[in-house]
Amino acid sequence: MSTTTVTPLTTADADSLVATARRAAESAGVTVSITVLDAGGHLLAFRRDDRAVLISGETSTRKAYTALQLDAPTADLVDLVKPDGPFHSLTTALDRPLLFIGGGLPVHRDGRLVGAVGVGGGAPEQDHAFALAAVEALV
Repeated sequence: MSTTTVTPLTTADADSLVATARRAAESAGVTVSITVLDAGGHLLAFRRDDRAVLISGETSTRKAYTALQLDAPTADLVDLVKPDGPFHSLTTALDRPLLFIGGGLPVHRDGRLVGAVGVGGGAPEQDHAFALAAVEALV
């Protein structure tokens, strides 16, 4: 039997995710908050731009947590939790900080879930794009 060791998300990885998402947001003229969680849901990095709306700190964290727990981009989950969606009760079923708005992405390494990034402060499509830029740039 062979086992594959997957390198966990490191603080250096988290710093890279934050920096890349921040650059993407900055180039779009958007102030954001960025949260990076490890595979266990523990905070690895957080940054809120000086002028970002205060709630963006909470939304970035909830987006990251949701992406991690469901191993899916939060943008892909929005329709599933609408009143007529198959998971409509998920938003209130758990006593957890889930948020079904674009901007949260799981982070995989060698096909395994190693963490998540969440971006809040812009429009959902913008936040998703900033998070995607960060994940795609992570090597």
